[in-house]
Amino acid sequence: MDWQGQKLAEQLMQILLLAFAVVAFATGYFMASFQMMIITYFGGVALTTLVTGPNWPFYNRHPLKWLDPSEVEKHPKPQPSASSTSKKKPVKK
Repeated sequence: MDWQGQKLAEQLMQILLLAFAVVAFATGYFMASFQMMIITYFGGVALTTLVTGPNWPFYNRHPLKWLDPSEVEKHPKPQPSASSTSKKKPVKK
């Protein structure tokens, strides 16, 4: 799952959970049944999990381009310099 796919999955999760909460509340209110409200909401949670949990292909529309291993050897990781690790002492005037 790429970065945009993660964002999409989170947005879908929030929208679906909110929508199912509203639908569940309305169902429970009009049927005067707390049990029906809970069943409706848990059904929505299960559906939301099926939509957002697996790594579906529409979450991979923007794949990352990884650096080839041969290119990594050509560009070594920079080492921190000694001057950046030492702390300067405050000067009193």
